[in-house]
Amino acid sequence: MSPRDLPVCAVLLAGGRGTRFWPRSRMRTPKQLLNIVGRESMLRQTARRVGSLVPARYMWVVTTGDQAAAVRRELPTLPARNILAEPVGRNTAAAIGLAAVHLANEHGDALMAVLPSDAYVRDGAEYRKLVRAALDQARRPGHLVVLGIHPTRPETGYGYIERGARVGRSRGVPVFAVRRFTEKPALPEARQYLASGKYLWNAGMFIWRVSTFLENLKQFLLPTHAALEELSHAIGTSRYPSALGGIYPRLRNISVDYAVMEPATRLAGEPRVSVIPADVGWSDIGSWEAVYELVTKHRGENVSAGRLFALDAQGNYLWSPKKLVAAIGVSDLVVVDTDDALLLCARHRSQEVGKIVRWLEEKRHTELL
Repeated sequence: MSPRDLPVCAVLLAGGRGTRFWPRSRMRTPKQLLNIVGRESMLRQTARRVGSLVPARYMWVVTTGDQAAAVRRELPTLPARNILAEPVGRNTAAAIGLAAVHLANEHGDALMAVLPSDAYVRDGAEYRKLVRAALDQARRPGHLVVLGIHPTRPETGYGYIERGARVGRSRGVPVFAVRRFTEKPALPEARQYLASGKYLWNAGMFIWRVSTFLENLKQFLLPTHAALEELSHAIGTSRYPSALGGIYPRLRNISVDYAVMEPATRLAGEPRVSVIPADVGWSDIGSWEAVYELVTKHRGENVSAGRLFALDAQGNYLWSPKKLVAAIGVSDLVVVDTDDALLLCARHRSQEVGKIVRWLEEKRHTELL
């Protein structure tokens, strides 16, 4: 098949738990299935964002068994076979590999845009323009493309991409070689990265041909590739559920960044990994404070999901859509009220909400998970 004729598929990764959004986020209703920002769930917003690039029959979702039914309700136009449920979580290399063998079975080869389902993008039109440019770049066999976000602060919680020389243009968009990937640097290094202008945030948005990814998986993570190839023979048969349950837990628990992208940048010869810088108003919405910063219109504003009375109160994020919230003399708080739990948290410490989930797990309070 000519590279021009390759079908374009989107693979939405939707298996995360979103523990920092407890108590709204639970195992069956994690962050991507909630309307954290806006009226629609993050998953539905992502699908809508790429819908003009990829018809529903070419859109796939990798999720967990606990979440598969909810995903089907959120995306009813997707064929049922396009929702892939992992029996256990095995990180992004396995999840993307699972999708790749299904796409190979369905299409033989295809262009594959791998996208997180729980991120916010303000400028959808620019985002689609850059994805189209990345798809064209990835038509070339052997080429792996990533979208990199211009950093706005010395963030220590993100991975970084070091940009190399410009290797061309795609649809008028500059394309750069990737020199290396760096995971979550310490603050001094993050400040250096920001000042240099050579680094971009790794937002986990990857584009490549299915055949290119599987070839790289075979080269760098052979046991996982061999196991997935074994699984591929059961796709579409009555043996598939038992084969998936037996094979998938054996896959290595490793991110695609570590498993494929980093070793690919170290190969000699023509650069095989490239990055397209993206200024699209991206946020991974990693905490309640990040939500506050996205939805607030001016400094010190109180944000409330329902009715609010505020007196000498500022900078608060208050989620209690069914009740009147009265706030007097409090500042910079997060308050999240659900039927069975109430979160009270200093806004600047909202990254620590995940510790509550770990405590609940230790105490076996499964009804609150």
